[in-house]
Amino acid sequence: MKEKKQTKKITVFGTGYVGLVTGVCFADLGPDYDVMCVDINQEKINLLQQGKSPIYEKGMEEILAKNIAANRLHFTTDVATGVKHGDFLFIAVGTPSTYYGSADLGFVYDVARDIGRYMEKPCIVVGKSTVPVGSGDKVKNIITEELAQRGVDIAFTIASNPEFLKQGDAIKDFAKSDRIIIGANDSETLKKMEELYTPLNAPIVSMDIRSAEFAKYAANAFLATKISFINEMAILAEELGVDVKNIRKGIGTDPRIGMEFLNAGCGYGGSCFPKDVKALIWTARECGCEVQLFEAVENINFRQKCLIFNRLKKHFKQNLRGKRIALWGLAFKPDTDDMREAPSRMLMELLWQEGAVVQAYDPVAMNEAQHIYGTRTDLILCPNTTATLENADALAIVTEWQEFRNPDFNLIKNKLRHPVIFDGRNLFEPQDMLSLGIEYFSIGRSI
Repeated sequence: MKEKKQTKKITVFGTGYVGLVTGVCFADLGPDYDVMCVDINQEKINLLQQGKSPIYEKGMEEILAKNIAANRLHFTTDVATGVKHGDFLFIAVGTPSTYYGSADLGFVYDVARDIGRYMEKPCIVVGKSTVPVGSGDKVKNIITEELAQRGVDIAFTIASNPEFLKQGDAIKDFAKSDRIIIGANDSETLKKMEELYTPLNAPIVSMDIRSAEFAKYAANAFLATKISFINEMAILAEELGVDVKNIRKGIGTDPRIGMEFLNAGCGYGGSCFPKDVKALIWTARECGCEVQLFEAVENINFRQKCLIFNRLKKHFKQNLRGKRIALWGLAFKPDTDDMREAPSRMLMELLWQEGAVVQAYDPVAMNEAQHIYGTRTDLILCPNTTATLENADALAIVTEWQEFRNPDFNLIKNKLRHPVIFDGRNLFEPQDMLSLGIEYFSIGRSI
């Protein structure tokens, strides 16, 4: 008789991008998985229990509904129930930047305390949040202290399992992982973690916990460096009359370099790169190390975020008061509604300081913009791209949504008071714009 597989009971603390994708995708691996997601936000949990996602992610609501109906995906605000459910307890809460740039681990440590308070059986506590090196040791100590206060001795181990999910493609990235990093300091924990991911048939890279914690920062810092590198090349390319897109092809076709993350533009944003580069710089300073490269990456990115504003101000002879700027794109990247650290925010806030009005449109991030900025007279959220152009003095593009790539240029030219486009994502060809009679400012592409 075939031996029945043991159900893998998983609890995920946190239902943000990482936690929700992790929980939903584990549940989607089939009947051998029983997943509970825990969050202190009752409104969010109510929404999830109805099969509705609080975040925009392709395919999320379909697999949410499927796995809730199959009774292998559950949501609760009851922390004790969550702790008691899981044999694998994933900590996937936020680690935002503090004022000084370090990672705020308050939410991580809160979960660790809850685990220690309510644990009733042996388990593996898995760090999924992006945390500085040594955080796993701190989590272990917190849980141990809580168990000691209860006067109980329950075996548990710690693992680190950093995520490498791209917003907009997170579900696909989980299902078809290019690698899964597992950090554990004992072979038995490592074996159990590997078994958890067996259905994915993905390469597993095993290491100690501290190395796994550091690997996530290293990966994000490298990608942020790659973006800042091409942006630095773009600044120089403009001065030399060179098209940075040709440089991208010239170097990106080298397999040692690659084409990804090599598009010049108005800076990176989101929940990962900005805070992780800051955290790495802070960690280095705490160690007494100098990390000039990462400091330069951060400075270059800040400059890029200001680039469109500076060009708008120069174009309008240092006077933007009363000007109306059509803005295409609010999210930090396509296929997400996330506006954390988005270049659009820097641009809008600088324009408002100068007395300009922004008329903005984004395919999915309109509600997020409303949530962040509320109602204000200098922000008009428009129903489509055409509406943003009404009585506008210029068009700025900061997110490379597909629907922005092939617009009606005659409509743009006729609607704008001044036929000028400030393109932060290099969507169009400079020569084409010149022939259409549209003044065009791109990044690193001289006509």
